[in-house]
Amino acid sequence: MSAAPPAPVFDVAVIGGGVVGAAVARELAGHHLSVVLVEARSDVGDGTSKANTGILHTGFDAGPGTLESRLVARGHALLSAYARETGIPVEYPGALLAARTAEESAALPALQAKAVANGYLRTELIGPDAVYGLVPALGPGVLGGLTVPDEAIICTWTTTLALARDARARGTVILLDHPVTAAVDTDGITTLRTPAGPVRTRWTVNAAGLGADRIDALFGHDRFTVTPRRGELLVFDKLARPLVDRIVLPVPTAVGKGVLVAPTVYGNVLLGPTAEDITDRTATGTTEDGLAFLLDKGAELMPRLLDEEVTAAYAGLRASVTGRDDYLIEADPDRRYVLVGGIRSTGLSASMAIAEHVRETLAASGLDLRERTDLPPPPAVPYLGETGIRPYQDGERIAADPAYGEIVCFCERVTAGEIRDACHAPLPARTPDGLRRRTRAMNGRCQGFFCGSAVERMLAGHTGGHGCTARCEPPADPAPPRPSRPSRTVREEKARGRGSSRPTR
Repeated sequence: MSAAPPAPVFDVAVIGGGVVGAAVARELAGHHLSVVLVEARSDVGDGTSKANTGILHTGFDAGPGTLESRLVARGHALLSAYARETGIPVEYPGALLAARTAEESAALPALQAKAVANGYLRTELIGPDAVYGLVPALGPGVLGGLTVPDEAIICTWTTTLALARDARARGTVILLDHPVTAAVDTDGITTLRTPAGPVRTRWTVNAAGLGADRIDALFGHDRFTVTPRRGELLVFDKLARPLVDRIVLPVPTAVGKGVLVAPTVYGNVLLGPTAEDITDRTATGTTEDGLAFLLDKGAELMPRLLDEEVTAAYAGLRASVTGRDDYLIEADPDRRYVLVGGIRSTGLSASMAIAEHVRETLAASGLDLRERTDLPPPPAVPYLGETGIRPYQDGERIAADPAYGEIVCFCERVTAGEIRDACHAPLPARTPDGLRRRTRAMNGRCQGFFCGSAVERMLAGHTGGHGCTARCEPPADPAPPRPSRPSRTVREEKARGRGSSRPTR
């Protein structure tokens, strides 16, 4: 029997299929390079990227002069434009920092000065009457505020999906279920070992998020440690949305941005997150202590919100780097390797600018980059927001295809046509959670209690009952590479003294 041919050699392998990794792969695939995106999980955007607050930050409160400050500001502009091109839902309600103590009130001018130092000039200091004029439902005791008019809300799910689809359309090969366990360098080629087979590459970009320090160690480095920071959030029903028409931020502390109240592009209201440093990188379950903490904060921030029903509770893990207050993006030209580490909660906002910076870092390290002129147009992703027209509201679309008028998930108004499309699109849904992120199915008040069995039958019917595929090839004829539970009100839950143990959604 003849030996199997060696695996192809890619110009660049990007490890990590979250929003940053997808953005990097897309950016590099805009050049005459063969690119592979290597993801440990069974879907893109299935780790840190799926479970954040969905806020598109301006960077007004980042550390002046830091790489994070520069890239968040640039990323806000880039992602805003990209959302318009692809149909990613984004809204600009602005933000309000509400000071409740004399110490917080005294800190507001310094925050405004920090914004100016970061190049953001549109903040405004306002008094308590103006604060309550903007958000009447705030709890008593506010002493003043700072407005940030360009803070926005965005759909994190379709952001990652759009970037990954774009990368694929540009020729990137996407390998799912490929956790990297070793990196062996031989004659200028790095072999990334995975249980699903080797991946050979000339250059490697580590955008592995919570696992970035472990991948870094495979390349011979010991320069940082990721500490998972668990953030738990409560999702309130859409009936709560009139209470919150803008993002309400606390005055930030050294630990983080604190607990906020914010609308979502899906029509809900978020309360959270908590900030708990843990050791388990898989601990995405919610906790009784976390729920109790959020209830206390909610009673202080906006008591009326606690009269509304909770749709879900979820938790996400952020990749906090102990002792470091900035992104860590560094090249090792000898190993033909770039680390993209320390990307904290602002990673969504900065993702496209991080990708630009990685491209510049690779060029400065010796990678030959020649921009392509034959790029396909950006992909159109499913519109999951509440401010535009969804398929069930589109008469012309329903007339052309009645499946868009057949509602399957009544809480979120998701149709059979959308579920079908999500199962047959590039980077298709292969699991119920993947379908949630592409359609909002089972993500409403009943959390799939009513529609879950029907949705899962449709998913199995469209996918043949198979799990996710391990390899997502680029489309035909890409540009050739160079050789080589029912809800309860919070008041009811508080009276029962119970928290939620729902896993991340």
